[in-house]
Amino acid sequence: MGRIRNTFRLARTSWDVLQKDRELALLPVISVILTLIVLTVFVVPGLLAIDWDALDQGTTRDESAIPALSYVLFTLGGAGAAIVSVFFVGALIAGAHERLSGGDPTVRSSITRAYERIPGLVPWALLSFTVVNILRALRERLGGLGHFIFGTIEVGFDVAAFLTIPAIVIDNKGPIEGFKTSASLLRQTWGENLAARVGFGLLGFVAILPAVALIALVAAAGSAVLTIIGVAVIAVYIGIVFAVISAMSGIFQAALYLYATTGSVPEGFENAELGLSFARR
Repeated sequence: MGRIRNTFRLARTSWDVLQKDRELALLPVISVILTLIVLTVFVVPGLLAIDWDALDQGTTRDESAIPALSYVLFTLGGAGAAIVSVFFVGALIAGAHERLSGGDPTVRSSITRAYERIPGLVPWALLSFTVVNILRALRERLGGLGHFIFGTIEVGFDVAAFLTIPAIVIDNKGPIEGFKTSASLLRQTWGENLAARVGFGLLGFVAILPAVALIALVAAAGSAVLTIIGVAVIAVYIGIVFAVISAMSGIFQAALYLYATTGSVPEGFENAELGLSFARR
């Protein structure tokens, strides 16, 4: 519980840092928009290539109903979406690093820094996308035991990779070297790594509760006009929550990486108990 409380404390500090550069919250929004565009370009043609009549007739296991082209397009769409996501996480961390180092980041400066790290970010996006999808495929094929074993491995990989993107962006490491750095830091920070994920997840959950309440009110009203307005408001609100939580998480991630690798408290976190998050074990 102490780690969770400290994570919430650091999240508040991340929020305070974000107030100095609110434009950083635009990066997750741009990422989502571009991801949707990439998925539309590849997934829609893949869906159109499927023989839906065969599937409707109950031959859902007939692989001939889903041509190889669809699988190729789905894979390309997933890989493209992974690249966009990793790139903009890198941009967010670049902006956070600039602020934590005493600079004044902008959306442009953050994207420019991430662009300079493309040789590390793109291979990492493809590598992590491949590893996760292989693990998921094995999990699906091997039944209950496979779900447990490969599900556990997937979670372990995700946790071990927590600081890979900061390593690539901040210290210009390659994808493999960045992952090794992240995994080595995990030995001393595993508790805080997991606590951070839980903490920011809880923050996001609590933040969207008003949207859940609004959904209930809209449903109870039974008005088509109110439903449309309510859905629009809810979508915008959830988008804002996602952008803010993502930005705070990126700032938190950058701060943890900087402290873990340099031992110095980043600017803006002087009054936070950052040292508790990286007590050596």
